[in-house]
Amino acid sequence: MSTVREILVIGGNSGIGRSAVEQLLARGNRITALCRNPGDLHGLGIEVHPFEAEDTGALETALPERLDGVLYCPGSITLKPFHRTSEEDFLKDYRINVLGAVRVLQAALPALKKSDQAAVVLFSSVAAGTGMGFHSSIATAKAGVEGLARSLAAEWAPRVRVNAVAPSLTDTPLAGNLIDTPEKRVAAGKRHPLGALGDPEKIAQLVVFLLSPAADFVTGQVIAVDGGISGVRTFG
Repeated sequence: MSTVREILVIGGNSGIGRSAVEQLLARGNRITALCRNPGDLHGLGIEVHPFEAEDTGALETALPERLDGVLYCPGSITLKPFHRTSEEDFLKDYRINVLGAVRVLQAALPALKKSDQAAVVLFSSVAAGTGMGFHSSIATAKAGVEGLARSLAAEWAPRVRVNAVAPSLTDTPLAGNLIDTPEKRVAAGKRHPLGALGDPEKIAQLVVFLLSPAADFVTGQVIAVDGGISGVRTFG
């Protein structure tokens, strides 16, 4: 008889993270969630604790004894001209995207080592690998996430797999002010070779796969889910 997999989700209130939580539950996983607004996840039948990515408090008391997976969802979108991007903007993006993940993974490692098939999924961005104007702060932070994922994949192999997913603009609340009119949505979709925005439910399917034993030969990867914008040019 198979053992129920224990998954820790950081964030997961909305967007890709929320879709991943729902899909993981539908597949019989047991979820512990740490998020900014625990009430957003009430009613799903999961254990929820408050969490702020920029805090430095201890996490160990909120974690299960064994973990089979960790999904770190907190992110930010800071879009400014470089000359108006402050040092604090860079530090805030780094604290949320990189140091928050570092703190969680350091606390979770003993529990991950107790699993026979553990996996971690982090979130990067298409901006980390593709030069985009006004993205200097978030691109810098997400490049740090990619470096962290690859480094830990090497250090923790073969016990723990670590991968990152790098979406382009996705139809989530985090991107709300960028797609809050029909005109903005159409223009944003047209910037992608596939002519559309990212779908959080479909990106969550990839996340769920990477957390599952079905992906047991995948580690150290940054997987672009970006409508082709990072690697495809169309004409006409």
